[in-house]
Amino acid sequence: MALLSRAQIDGADDRKWEDVPVPEWGGDVRLLGLSGTARNAYEKSLVQLGPNGAVQRVNLENATARLVSLCLVDENFERLYTDKEIARLGAKNGAVLQRLHETAQRLSGLGKKAVETAEGNSEAAPSGSSTSD
Repeated sequence: MALLSRAQIDGADDRKWEDVPVPEWGGDVRLLGLSGTARNAYEKSLVQLGPNGAVQRVNLENATARLVSLCLVDENFERLYTDKEIARLGAKNGAVLQRLHETAQRLSGLGKKAVETAEGNSEAAPSGSSTSD
């Protein structure tokens, strides 16, 4: 397989999204996985670092609704809830938000399962030696 050029990488549409049924709300919603930049900003919003760079405080206030609000989009991939409207979304049913949060995590490569997959720990390591050259 040939190596990709910068233009090919820049031109690739690698967004992941999923339409999720939410019977409690009477229909489906679309969740779009975060870009790398948006994912880093979300992760940064969860912690406050001290002057020495160590985690000083964890900010879990509306963390579930915050991630869902970042990923919840319309058919044109425009966010449905702004940062100022996170509390409004957070007032919805917690079980629904948790289901949507889990999907948003998976689409964005967040959470324990994503880390395990990235590290290659999601399955037991194969035994024996490698046959590749």
